[in-house]
Amino acid sequence: MRQLFALDHNFPDPIVEVLADFQADAELVRIDQIDVRMPDLDDWQLLLALHHHSRPWDGLITTDSSMLNQGPELATLLQTKLTLVVAMESGHNPVKASGLLFAYLGGICKRTRTDQAQAWTLNAVSRPHHDPWDFLKRFAEHNNRAAEDLWREHKLPPDVLARDPLES
Repeated sequence: MRQLFALDHNFPDPIVEVLADFQADAELVRIDQIDVRMPDLDDWQLLLALHHHSRPWDGLITTDSSMLNQGPELATLLQTKLTLVVAMESGHNPVKASGLLFAYLGGICKRTRTDQAQAWTLNAVSRPHHDPWDFLKRFAEHNNRAAEDLWREHKLPPDVLARDPLES
């Protein structure tokens, strides 16, 4: 069953429209398309308006993490039993927020419940690179071999490394 989520204005239409075609778990509707007055409401009022709306809204998707630190918003969320999805720390990067949303949306939809309020925080941690040698060592250990032996066995000779395989 498709979930019905209201989407705040920080998610760009072109990205959402393209990606929405590739997922069938949710219908996403911008809050200004639900009612032109919704963008002007306080966040707690927005949740309450979704709760009372004629369509059965499952929740709200936003980048506004401050909602998780405000009493009226949290109390309204708990009372309405809606689901709040927050793309955390995406700042003013709508591409990052959209990517987070669509990376997690399918799983959220499968676990969203109408009898319990939920808050989902979506994060993408910026991490340093991994040294490929560590992967080679792990591969070697898995095969009961020494990493240095695998390196010598698979290392390209200089003449092969110097030749472009696409050139004849």
